[in-house]
Amino acid sequence: MSAKSAKTNSVTKVCCGTTRDVPLSERDAEELAAVFAALSDPVRLRLLSIISSAPDGEVCACDLVTPIGKSQPTVSHHLKILFEAGLVEREKRGVWVWYSATRERLDAVAARLR
Repeated sequence: MSAKSAKTNSVTKVCCGTTRDVPLSERDAEELAAVFAALSDPVRLRLLSIISSAPDGEVCACDLVTPIGKSQPTVSHHLKILFEAGLVEREKRGVWVWYSATRERLDAVAARLR
């Protein structure tokens, strides 16, 4: 099992209940804290928003530099953090990397907050 799928599985498996009626396990609390840490930066929130709202469901990394107003290495750093948190998926095509939101992961995190 890859590190990415291991990270995604523990929060994704939470299918029933919310933080109001099912206490978080230590593992789920750690997973959610990692997601919140990834989302605690305004640049990463904006990147996730742009990617999630993309009409085609995906965005080339090259198209994220201008709207964010940061350098390409900075944008890539923030995208890596979102990827490691399981919030986005990436696919390399030639020299470019395309990003899409990991809907299942976002839904699972949102479900724990309801």
